[in-house]
Amino acid sequence: MTPTLLLQDEPVIPQDFEGLLEAYPGVLAAVATFVVAFVVVYLLGRLIAVPLVKRAMKARGYNETIRSLADGVLGALALFAALAIALTLAGFGAFLAAFATLGGALALAVGFAAQDLMSNFVAGIFILKDKPFEVGDWIEQDDVVGRVVDIDLRVTTVKTFDNEKITVPNSELANNPLKNPVAYDTLRQKFVFGIGYEDDIDHAKRVILDEASKQDEILSDPAPDVRVTELADSYVGLQTRFWMGNPSRSGFTAIRSDFVQAVKERCDAEGIDMPYPYVEVVGGLDVDLDGELATQRISQSADD
Repeated sequence: MTPTLLLQDEPVIPQDFEGLLEAYPGVLAAVATFVVAFVVVYLLGRLIAVPLVKRAMKARGYNETIRSLADGVLGALALFAALAIALTLAGFGAFLAAFATLGGALALAVGFAAQDLMSNFVAGIFILKDKPFEVGDWIEQDDVVGRVVDIDLRVTTVKTFDNEKITVPNSELANNPLKNPVAYDTLRQKFVFGIGYEDDIDHAKRVILDEASKQDEILSDPAPDVRVTELADSYVGLQTRFWMGNPSRSGFTAIRSDFVQAVKERCDAEGIDMPYPYVEVVGGLDVDLDGELATQRISQSADD
């Protein structure tokens, strides 16, 4: 018998689209399902879901920066959702599971590497939402004192009153006590005037309150008041409390300066003493001159 050699059939490569459909019907159907599902889900997300969420955020008064951030985040979520749904419908579940595992590992690694960055990022969102301060406000926190010129998602930029620029991480501003003197429509200020012990306290009070009433920027409601708060070594302290409207750093400084100057000039004219602190040094000095002891008394006053 003559041996017969069987040769394996070589794969037939389709030469046209119809041949491709006949050769790989399942794969092409899966690809078509993936493309259609991806386009439909993504367009639904971008054209319907994202605008609805942005409109709702605007209606609730969210900052433009947060709405812009939400637009980017929602766009990424729409892309991820379209990809996940399309892969599932096309029958590529195993690939989706592997992709999710890899993405989770990468997210974990990035999270550990950027903890401070994420902390500042989240704090920036809460600052923009809760508005403990806004651009233009005068804030104070530890050594940082100045006017807010920009609020970003990572840092807040502050311009000091010496025209210096300070960038503060948002986590420090969000997690520590912060003073905002201009958060409300009015601001109360205090100043202590010192008068002599021999002066009439009621007379000095009337002078101070009269000068306060002449300052247009000092509010009459609530009315200014004066109280005796201390009996110092050289003066009686009269603490004056007054209110100003629409406060700002420059306005506060100018108003207080004008008021204090007016009270000082009025007290000088009324004969009310405003003594400055001083100490008096009294003692003796023994000097040996050619064996003879001479004693000299010393009495001297010096500013404290």
